Amino acid sequence: MASLLTAVCWTLSAIFFEKAGRRVGSLSVNILRLFLGILFLGITTLFTRGMFFPKDATLYNWVWLGISGIIGFFLGDLFLFKSYTIIGSRTSQLVMSLAPMITAVVGWFFLDEILSAKSILGIVVSVSGIMIAVAGKGLKLNVPLRGFLYALGGAAGQALGLILSKKGMGDYDAVAATQIRAIFGFFSFVLLVTFLNRWRRVFRTVNDGTSMRSITVGTIFGPFIGVALSLYAVQHTETGIASTLMALVPIFIIIPTAFMFKEKITARQVIGAVISIAGASIFFYK
Repeated sequence: MASLLTAVCWTLSAIFFEKAGRRVGSLSVNILRLFLGILFLGITTLFTRGMFFPKDATLYNWVWLGISGIIGFFLGDLFLFKSYTIIGSRTSQLVMSLAPMITAVVGWFFLDEILSAKSILGIVVSVSGIMIAVAGKGLKLNVPLRGFLYALGGAAGQALGLILSKKGMGDYDAVAATQIRAIFGFFSFVLLVTFLNRWRRVFRTVNDGTSMRSITVGTIFGPFIGVALSLYAVQHTETGIASTLMALVPIFIIIPTAFMFKEKITARQVIGAVISIAGASIFFYK
């Protein structure tokens, strides 16, 4: 359930981040969403744990969750947002559907997680449905190689980020763990924005009410609620299974984008959605 709710949250965040990114650029969106995410997560842990920052985290937690934040929040999202500008979000999400397979394979080697034949079948069926829904006619990826590699980098970042999160989190609070990841991701973007001399653009975005509203809503459903749910999910099931359910975003996004961006819903998308849901349901079949 946490994995499925993560997919819903990421669907909403993707819509609002895309809206803001078209207006002010992906780099400004990335650094501001992480800054807001740190604040929202801190306020949450202040009420639930009595502390704004994760002062009780061990060095082990900080190291592995920090690396996870750099790989997932910084590199992974940097590559993904860049791929949007080259091959579009629809094709990028197709490539991102490879994340569950990457996660399952890495989890097998890195965490000694053993996936049953039923789980492997569920992953294959679910990912197949996603590919059918978002690939378009012929299921061919006729796009620039550079854009494809950026999207593949986004998928790898998400997969490795989840794996490292599970290793670094253990039984530690999922919300506090998310804040640690966000802190490292944020300061990575601070270094990048400083190196590229883009602070003026970031400050202009802060003064843009329309963009900040979209970024704020996207942050609530993305780096705040969504990522916290994703970490809770990997705490309670295999990372390959959790990642597969989270990868249903391209399916969940069909109806909202049809209303918001006037996109036509095709038979291929509906068929893909049915196959993906069937694949996900395999995990719950006893």
